[in-house]
Amino acid sequence: MKRSKFSMMAREQFAALSLHEKNAYLQDLSRHFAALHGREECELDKDALSRLRRYYSRRVWADLKLDQMEDTPVNRAIRNLGEAIRNESLQADITAVLMQESVPKRILRPAPPEDAQLTFFVPTVYDAPIKDDVNLMDVAPFSLSKRSNAGIIRYELKDSLITIEGGAETGLATVFDYDIFLNMVSHLAEEVQRYRRDEAKGLRPSLPPKTYRPSASHVLKFCRRSDGGKSYEDLEAALDRLANTTIKVVNLSNGRRRQVDSRPLIGGYSVVSRTNANRIDMIEITIPDWVYMSVVRNEKTIPLLTLHEDYFLISSGLGRFIYRLARKAAGKGEAVYSVREIHKRSGSTQDYRKFAYDLKEFITRTQAFPMPDYDLALQEGKDGAVLYMRRRDETMPHGMAELIETD
Repeated sequence: MKRSKFSMMAREQFAALSLHEKNAYLQDLSRHFAALHGREECELDKDALSRLRRYYSRRVWADLKLDQMEDTPVNRAIRNLGEAIRNESLQADITAVLMQESVPKRILRPAPPEDAQLTFFVPTVYDAPIKDDVNLMDVAPFSLSKRSNAGIIRYELKDSLITIEGGAETGLATVFDYDIFLNMVSHLAEEVQRYRRDEAKGLRPSLPPKTYRPSASHVLKFCRRSDGGKSYEDLEAALDRLANTTIKVVNLSNGRRRQVDSRPLIGGYSVVSRTNANRIDMIEITIPDWVYMSVVRNEKTIPLLTLHEDYFLISSGLGRFIYRLARKAAGKGEAVYSVREIHKRSGSTQDYRKFAYDLKEFITRTQAFPMPDYDLALQEGKDGAVLYMRRRDETMPHGMAELIETD
């Protein structure tokens, strides 16, 4: 449970309320609790309300015998201390009841109204190309925060050093900005597959261009975002961060530097047109060479991994990182990571204890509302907590293209 302020009225005030007022107050308390502690908001039933009323009204610290003592400064101090202890105990017990009566907050946000169009066509979502022995799905090539922040993320892996650096003014690209990168990669993969189909028919198609010109509304629909005014403003800011975020990879061989590779998340962008309301309309995105060469190179398989379309609905940055890590490491089976290793690979700025707490909360929520594709479980290992990620025995939605290397 998060350490947030959760104030309640005194027991005497509660006792003075009518039955209707008590129930209304407890319902409000339940909603306030849900908002503070990441629980699903729900209405308490009659039994839950009855149990809460009884506890709230009758719990006393009888051993203190405060009502039998004279009103002296010492006794007033004891009374204040007793009230503080009683309220603290009451808060803990009320919290326990609310935990039992409420359900965890869903890990997937509701799909936007425009999402109904996906009923007719569900686009395949592809993630970063696998290049040599370094895969960006092993780490978070972005900030997990919903808000951009300055700074540098460094990963020291067994066979490589990876540095993610944002622009001085724009900051690091976020996990939600990365949706646009996924849109770009998915578009290129589809173009390459179309090229190879035409080539197999004996036609002479042209290679896909290194620029991609989508409409802003197309990108928002692909990323399953609402088609509102703020979404367009956020989209332009996200493009700025993506264009200014670079990834430096130093491959190691026997502890020595073997190769240094610097790559941007996108090669750049320009706003081709705007609407009459000055909203971003048509965009031209330059596909960086490292993405283009990896996907277009003449091989039987395209080195990409498919993602579940509900990935875009995962509401937390941590949840999205865990899904990507599971998709890469567990594939169609299972994988195990220590929580300390996950903390290291996430690039999180939180200290380990806070990160471990948030991870535990997220995994608890997945018990009620499963994450797409994978089941998660925390267990204690020899050197601390470990996370088990296991693929559920379900078929992938909308199939997998034959050219795609899935694991």
